Amino acid sequence: MTWHDEQARRDELYRDPYPLYDRARRAEGLTYVTEFDAWLVARDSEVREVLLRAADFSSANALLPDVPLSEAALGVLPRGFGPRPTVVSSDGAAHRRHRAPLNRGLSAARVAELVPYVRTCAAELVDGFAADGSAELVEAYAQRLPGMVVGRLIGLDPADVPAAVRGGYRAEELLFRPLPPEGQAAAAEDVVALQHLLDGYVRDRRAHPRDDLCSAMVAALAPGPGELTLEQRHELVTSLQNLLIAGFLTTGALIATTLLHLLDDDGRQWRMLCADPSLIPAAVEEAARHDTAIQAFRRTTTRPVRLGGTELPAGAAVLVAYGAANRDGERYERPGEFDVTRPLNRQHLAFGHGPHGCPGSQLAREQLRLTLELLTSRLPGLRRAPGRPRPRMRPTLIHRSPEALHVSW
Repeated sequence: MTWHDEQARRDELYRDPYPLYDRARRAEGLTYVTEFDAWLVARDSEVREVLLRAADFSSANALLPDVPLSEAALGVLPRGFGPRPTVVSSDGAAHRRHRAPLNRGLSAARVAELVPYVRTCAAELVDGFAADGSAELVEAYAQRLPGMVVGRLIGLDPADVPAAVRGGYRAEELLFRPLPPEGQAAAAEDVVALQHLLDGYVRDRRAHPRDDLCSAMVAALAPGPGELTLEQRHELVTSLQNLLIAGFLTTGALIATTLLHLLDDDGRQWRMLCADPSLIPAAVEEAARHDTAIQAFRRTTTRPVRLGGTELPAGAAVLVAYGAANRDGERYERPGEFDVTRPLNRQHLAFGHGPHGCPGSQLAREQLRLTLELLTSRLPGLRRAPGRPRPRMRPTLIHRSPEALHVSW
């Protein structure tokens, strides 16, 4: 089988991993999945166990790329910054060091301060297409709102946000999508441009700190006076790039996927939300549980361990599948059904668990909540555009989303 055949098989698995998850949960012990080159951890109890045993299951390779980089791309990337460990790919004291400024910058009080800005941005985006009678919501809304919000959080000039978002999507494409060498080189150019944009902000905030998360990260990761060293700049740019991409990629996916499921079944559950907006908070949690934006992250065993009845040696790769755990019948009734009338439940694993739980979970929830409040009031007649097949999902496990969502009203 050629590499391209293997990639095609992996893509189909990524588009719909749920049958594999079902088999893995029923299997005795863990299931080794060739396409992932890892042991799949699919049951809720075992996913939670791994996430709480950070010393035994390292995050160093949490985001191992799916595709090898070409010589063309490798010739471009050294003109940029990184890679360096980030909050996602570090353990122990190093992880806590990266995490501290994020915990403060994404506190409940900070998120509450951002809510009016989120509401204003969301309304402006809807104003841009509300009179048209139709739209493609992934591009027109879901991919835009989170970029505007995380840009504000970090402290980016709004004029720089589109380029930053483009660079973030290109970084994901470079590392996780098959591209010809010239395509990889072009994506790498966009990634390097993003890194230099962020480096400008890092150096500016060192000289002129502000009340934003960029300044907080500079102060936390490079304490003390004086000009930043090149190594400090590498680390800060890598960390900011990670925060930026995590901030808009996954939240945009959550918004788009939620709208897709609400409009399925001839929009029955969409109409329920329009008729009873008090269901929206539960709908946010159900959407996050039912079709989790970040389906899985990798972990690597640091010593021989036993998990789910399977003996794993040191250095074994495991894929910790939040999306599988969130449909575990041992924990949820009718786990494969999307139902906005379920009692509100925040104990799912859509935002992780334990020391690596997502620090931006509340901000993501607020963006989805405000989106549903706005669209149910402004566009109650929203429906999938007639005559089009159900959208395909992107072939990725790190921002599960429809490729496009054409709607009309």
